[in-house]
Amino acid sequence: MGEAELYLGWRTALLGANILQLLALAVALAFSDGVRAANRLLAALLIVVAGLLIPYAIGFAGFYDAWRGLTFMPVTVSLAIGPLLWAYASTLDDGRPPRRLRLHLIPPALQFAYFSLCFLLPLDAKWGWYTGGHRDWVDPVLEVATLTSLAAYAWAVGGVLKRRGARLAQARSDDDRFAAGWLKAVWAALVLGLILNLGFSAWSWLSGGIDFFQQTGLYLGLGLLGLWLGVGGWRHAALPQALPPDLEPEEPKPLERAAPDWAAVGAEVERRVREAEWWREPDLSLADLARRLGTNTGRLSRTINLGLGMNFSVFVNGLRAEAVAEALKDRPHADLLNLALEMGFASKASFNRAFRARFGMPPSEWRRGVSDSDYSHAQPDLRRDAGAEATG
Repeated sequence: MGEAELYLGWRTALLGANILQLLALAVALAFSDGVRAANRLLAALLIVVAGLLIPYAIGFAGFYDAWRGLTFMPVTVSLAIGPLLWAYASTLDDGRPPRRLRLHLIPPALQFAYFSLCFLLPLDAKWGWYTGGHRDWVDPVLEVATLTSLAAYAWAVGGVLKRRGARLAQARSDDDRFAAGWLKAVWAALVLGLILNLGFSAWSWLSGGIDFFQQTGLYLGLGLLGLWLGVGGWRHAALPQALPPDLEPEEPKPLERAAPDWAAVGAEVERRVREAEWWREPDLSLADLARRLGTNTGRLSRTINLGLGMNFSVFVNGLRAEAVAEALKDRPHADLLNLALEMGFASKASFNRAFRARFGMPPSEWRRGVSDSDYSHAQPDLRRDAGAEATG
């Protein structure tokens, strides 16, 4: 040990506590139920974030002054953040990790290998490289690579969100149960991490460089984002698998057979669903309805899209909204949320959204119209074409 004295300051205390919390959450996620592959990917991400904080936590305590050999300790793998968050989001969507995940992990593996090799150098050579070639050339390249990686994977996670929303709308009537909001939070955390890194990089470039202590805010911010993801991931650890990979293909038809009259087929499907009141089931899915109608998911999806001009979620939730509106005629003072749950809605948010899409107004305004004879609805007609824009 050198002459430097170790000390515990507020920076080390905050970062140390953050690291312990991240590692505890990682262990809990690694052994949790639900979509296990996704939870383990998030656990790996939390370990990576903890690794980013460790050099600063021990650095503020004077460890590098006491033991210069700790330089290049291979715990910083910033290039792993983007791929792991993208893989986590993709696995929540598909139920399995992306097929080419290993290719995406090559850059972080190379970063880890570089730091490991540098860490094994003799002390004098290590320090000379750290204060020379690494600081002048390698570190700026890694900084740009990290920013580029975060931006690229933020874009990729946005694509996962868009695809998931479209698939849920085509296949589920209870899409709010499958935490599209949580995946938006994952995307937001990635974007915030990018903005935080960009801000400190810009500060460094404009000022000619910032020191170890001036980067405190960056690592405290990254640690808080990691905790946000860890706690949120733990709360959503038992998410159900929402969707099959794809809709079942329609059965092949003879070439000479005329195309179906989708409007007539759609009207028949609507009639049967109304009569059977299958829409009352909160977890009704496209696959469930296809089995009851004696068809496959591909044909049923086309029937709803082309014959009724909307996607599956809009169709079923529109029927539920109609049922609430009818019930309000006889029970104008009933609790709206209780009525919504009775008619099959899984949440207040999905009920309000579906009712507004169906009738052009919130449910409270509709109830005012049926309970007050002097009040007239601004838009009294049912909006059956409300879901046309959601097809595809």
